[in-house]
Amino acid sequence: MAERSPAAGRVRDAEQARDELRAALKGAGITLPSLALDGVSLVGDFPRPLVDITPQLARRLAEVVRG
Repeated sequence: MAERSPAAGRVRDAEQARDELRAALKGAGITLPSLALDGVSLVGDFPRPLVDITPQLARRLAEVVRG
């Protein structure tokens, strides 16, 4: 079995986090069709993947969290 690079592991972790967030939000009645990894954060030898959402979705998340 081939060794996986630390960079690939970080990207995979970000993908899993995105998927977990999508599932949790779906359970709260929120759908984020644009929920994705930020492409710029994946570039380079040491990527620092970020999950990208719109300001409107961030506000809706804040609303849900506040209850």
